[in-house]
Amino acid sequence: MSAVILDGKALAAKMKETVAKESAALPRKPGLAVILVGDDPASAVYVRNKEKDCADCGFLCLDYHLSADTTETELLELIAQMNDAPEVDGILVQLPLPKHLSEESAIRAIAPEKDVDCFTSENVGAMVQGKARFLPCTPGGVMALLDEYGIDPAGKHCVVLGRSNIVGKPMAQLLLQRDATVTICHSKTPNLAEECRRADILVSAVGRVGLVSADMVKEGAVVVDVAMNRGADGKLCGDVLYGEVAEKASYITPVPGGVGPLTRAQLMCNTLAASKNRQ
Repeated sequence: MSAVILDGKALAAKMKETVAKESAALPRKPGLAVILVGDDPASAVYVRNKEKDCADCGFLCLDYHLSADTTETELLELIAQMNDAPEVDGILVQLPLPKHLSEESAIRAIAPEKDVDCFTSENVGAMVQGKARFLPCTPGGVMALLDEYGIDPAGKHCVVLGRSNIVGKPMAQLLLQRDATVTICHSKTPNLAEECRRADILVSAVGRVGLVSADMVKEGAVVVDVAMNRGADGKLCGDVLYGEVAEKASYITPVPGGVGPLTRAQLMCNTLAASKNRQ
């Protein structure tokens, strides 16, 4: 068999089109403040992409690029200003920050109603309770992709590889809320291949090239590759050995063009929701 490709790029375009229509109907444009500290090349690319998404959706985008030697006090003061700015509905602090800055302090400083990444403790807690103000961007994008292709997690055994606060943990929670039985695997999990072979839906978010091979995937499983790595040839790739796993899975995400665009589209959905709440 050859897996159906889960086209995240096409769904992201559809989501942004809907957001743009709803945005145009509001009394004022939704506003997103994007704060980048330092000169990390990957972060700069992510920020440019988010600026483009804002333009596509008719949002106001306020871009703050701070020098790498910015102090924590200066960063927190800027976040406080954005919390009070009436034209700003969402605040995004691009991670990672330079090592001398505390990511925890920066996240904690963002007003929960403007935390469109869903990183603050208040928003994470609400999400765990099934009362989410916003969905975490990458897991929310994955759920939208499953829904788009009619893949219902209810009653399925889902295995999530990775336990990060950004993807692994919230991904497991969202699947659990949709009546899946969820196993979280990580670096200390024994018999990883055996655990993966039990999965009806396998989500990999580790960041290790070639981690998931065909012998770790059950025949007909749905495979979602969240990771974004660089292979030995310099090309973008995920955790999954795509060519061999695609011959065994029923559905699979490509890298690039799978989950990545949906992470950004979910951010636009969250910013729209924040704007609606505030307007």
